[in-house]
Amino acid sequence: MIIVSACLCGINTRYDGKSSLDYKVLELLKSGKAIPVCPEQLGGLTTPRLPCEINGGTGKDVLIGKARIVDKEGNNLTEQFVKGANEVINICKVCSIKTAILKSKSPSCGYGKIYDGSFSGNAINGNGVFAQLLIENNIEVIEV
Repeated sequence: MIIVSACLCGINTRYDGKSSLDYKVLELLKSGKAIPVCPEQLGGLTTPRLPCEINGGTGKDVLIGKARIVDKEGNNLTEQFVKGANEVINICKVCSIKTAILKSKSPSCGYGKIYDGSFSGNAINGNGVFAQLLIENNIEVIEV
């Protein structure tokens, strides 16, 4: 079994209430090989919601308290993002998950590149909070 970003399976969990359907990921779900998750929803955020970005660093910085996750109006949602990421890590542990397929650039699921916190579309090197926790728990991350 692998963990996948729910939005990649066609589930409307993105901030804008839509999905980012990837047919290969959907096939993994249909074949019973994938568990769809949305760390943001598991952290208590609604769908739709305002877009969010990491302000002041990367997911690693958020986890050590040096950065925060804010929505476009400046509301601090760090607690919800961290809570949701930890909930999915618990699922990974219970199900012995070794691989995750994640949505790119997300403040939760982004792997390798995330938005820079300016809400201008600029990307920087780094991982989202959930992607960082996966790495720290020795779970392979694949970005779509």
